[in-house]
Formats: sequence, structure tokens, C-alpha cells
Amino acid sequence: MGNGLVRMKQAERSVTMRGLAERDVTADLATWNLAYSATGGDLASLQAQIDRNTAAILAMLKANGFAAGQVSVASVGVNQYRDNNGGLNITIRQKLQLRTPKVMQARKAFAEQAALVRQGVALEDGSGITYSFTKLNTIKPAMIAAATRDARAAAEQFAKDSGARVGAIKSATQGYFSIGARDGENAGSGSDSPFQKVRVVTTIDFYLS
Repeated sequence: MGNGLVRMKQAERSVTMRGLAERDVTADLATWNLAYSATGGDLASLQAQIDRNTAAILAMLKANGFAAGQVSVASVGVNQYRDNNGGLNITIRQKLQLRTPKVMQARKAFAEQAALVRQGVALEDGSGITYSFTKLNTIKPAMIAAATRDARAAAEQFAKDSGARVGAIKSATQGYFSIGARDGENAGSGSDSPFQKVRVVTTIDFYLS
């Protein structure tokens, strides 16, 4: 049938079908991490460099409509050691985080982050933007109902072909909800794109008469 596992029982006739429901959604939360560092031998000058980088990032975000109050320091750390010649080596690492429901605005700003590189701000590993759909609970009931209808339609077609009738539900198992990228988008994690697809599969055992 393409959407179901069919199982007929001789003593107690039933058919098991899988029902599929999918829905295209748009993420409603963007989280953008911007990690950067400065390395050298003088703590004061390194901190000044970190401050300049922070100011450049905040200015870029402000130009894209985000106030400084919407940005928080996610992490900061200082590492120092002496090399074989006794020289002091210091690295300051800092990460800023923007969390915003202005998803498309954040996406536009993310696409313009090359402007930071031109200002000498080298973003490190750990930087990147993720998109989240946080309203899954609001669409779950309708999607489960749609998956159930899909499973029943398949069961009715099978029953018609076998000269039987579909009765009540004997048992049902709800699969987990998955969120991935839409067709044509990044084939990886759905969090890489604001345009996402929610999917659920239910397995339902129907009585046959």
C-alpha cells in the first residue's frame, strides 16, 4: 500500500496500518552564537581587542535591528601559559548569543556576517545560527488526527480489496514527532533552516469484519 504494514490474523481478523502526517512550518526562534578570541602576551591589550570585537558585533546587530539588550554573554574564559622561553601567552575567548523571535531578521543579519571579518573579527568554531520551532504542542492533536485518518483510509482500501469492512480501532501506537528540513532545503538537521517540516507516523490496528 505504500504507507502501511498489512497483517491479517486468522482467529481475530485485523489489519495494521501506518498513517503519515506532515506539515510545513516556519521556525519561531533563532539562536545565533558568535565566538571570537584574542591571543598575545599582554592582558590589557587583549581585553581591549576583545572589547573592540564586541563593539563591532553589537554595531552590526544594531544595524540589523537588534538592541544590545537582546544579546547576552554566553561564555568568557582566559587561558595563559609560559612557553619554553618563559614568554607569557594569553588567550581570551568570548561568546555572545542572540536569541530572538525575529527569525527572518536574524537570518538576514547572519548572511551579512562577512562584514565582521572585514573589520578584523574572526569568528571561531562554535559560531553559528540555529532555528527552532517551539509550538509543536499546538499542532500535535491535528497531526495525530490526520495520521489516523491516513491509516484508516489505507485500511479501508485494503478491506475493500479483500471483501471485508473496517471496524473500530483495536490498538494504536503514536510514533515520535520529527522536525527536519523541507524538501529542497538542507538535507541535514532541520535546525539549519527556518523552513522546516514536522512529521509523525502512527501505527493503528483496526478490527475487520
